[in-house]
Amino acid sequence: MDSLTSTLTEEERKQLCGLLGNVELTLLYKASVHGYQASAFHQRCDRQGPTLVVAYNHSDYVFGGYTSVDYAQSGQYITDKEAFLFSVQDEVPLCIKVNSGSHARLDDAGGPNFGQQLYFCYNNQPVVYNQGGNAFSFDSDALYGDITELIECEVYKVKHILQVMEKPWRNVLWTAEAELMEKIRNQKPLVTSVSRFRILMIGPVGAGKSSFFNSINSIFMGRMTSKAISGSAGTSLTTQFRTYPVKDGREGKPLPFVLCDTMGLEEQSGAGLDIEDISSTLQGHVPDRYKFNPISPFQPDEQKASRPASLQEKIHCVVYVIDATKISLMSDKLQEKLASIRRKVNSLGIPQIVLMTKVDEACPEVEKDLQSLYVSSYIKSKVQEVSSRLGVPVSCVLPAKNYSQELELELNCDVLLLTALQQMLNFADDYLDDVCPMED
Repeated sequence: MDSLTSTLTEEERKQLCGLLGNVELTLLYKASVHGYQASAFHQRCDRQGPTLVVAYNHSDYVFGGYTSVDYAQSGQYITDKEAFLFSVQDEVPLCIKVNSGSHARLDDAGGPNFGQQLYFCYNNQPVVYNQGGNAFSFDSDALYGDITELIECEVYKVKHILQVMEKPWRNVLWTAEAELMEKIRNQKPLVTSVSRFRILMIGPVGAGKSSFFNSINSIFMGRMTSKAISGSAGTSLTTQFRTYPVKDGREGKPLPFVLCDTMGLEEQSGAGLDIEDISSTLQGHVPDRYKFNPISPFQPDEQKASRPASLQEKIHCVVYVIDATKISLMSDKLQEKLASIRRKVNSLGIPQIVLMTKVDEACPEVEKDLQSLYVSSYIKSKVQEVSSRLGVPVSCVLPAKNYSQELELELNCDVLLLTALQQMLNFADDYLDDVCPMED
């Protein structure tokens, strides 16, 4: 049968494309048509490139796994850092990436397996089988309701669509690293009462706030650094309000800005950064190393609360850090939280920018060459989407890539990061210029 009908709904397909990026899904194998035998699966799915297994059970769970490496019955253990398991039960899909250092699967003659841990069409039967293991860290109840009997299993060929524009949609001088660094060194606040611009980073857990500071610090140190705790935990690794000055080299002078890091935003109330904490931070009341408490917002002492903070202590520019790979997956609750923060920031007249991180993970062409960033129509569509969702102008959305796994600095990465930082300082300068007469 050449014509196959997908069981995926349009909403489920959209959620999966949110996890995979700009892709086209082509149905290769449908167990109810071709049979649950491993031989039928391999006949249609071997040597097809990246594939997505989608299973359906009696409790309406839609779940499965992705691998970027061909099936070939080679008998080899497959290393695939792109592999992940997923479940699209909720508004925001569950996505479980393969653990670092683990094999994503065994490329044998059996049905699809992930980490020799989760088996689909096990023993040629309509079941999923969890053998246990440590390649993927998941709870079977959350992934598929712990219901092992399947009503369908499908495999899709995943084709990444690379749309390259004839002309860049934004111009960047890719050789300007030295000039950007020099301009940043010399850009001091014109207001005499302020020695350094204060930039506040706000964003969901894992978007890259702390990584941005580490990346900027690395550029000016001339080597990789990791002063701020960063990573990919499910809850915020930053639990304190931290102000990070940056030096111009190890023995150099402090640069004219401070990056302020906050606890990550989480969609549920009573978790992550509280809106009242953000309000206190914007107005300069929260001290460095204050430990956030999601249940109880910051209370300034009466003496401090009775007097306004100085302009030096206040925030001069707010930066929302958003993961490019998760824009389409942003929940309504998180979007509402960001909107309420935006209203508060607007009421104080503080300028706002969006730093869109992980552009290399969002677009394979950009992963190959960062200079293709501004000819990628997919990245442009993500910039427009984040502009629409957060209500900021497209010109205020700055795509970038933080350093995460590199051991050496890279020119194109530096240029994007420094360009973003330069714009933050420009906006902070505009704010100080605007409020200065009120402070005198």
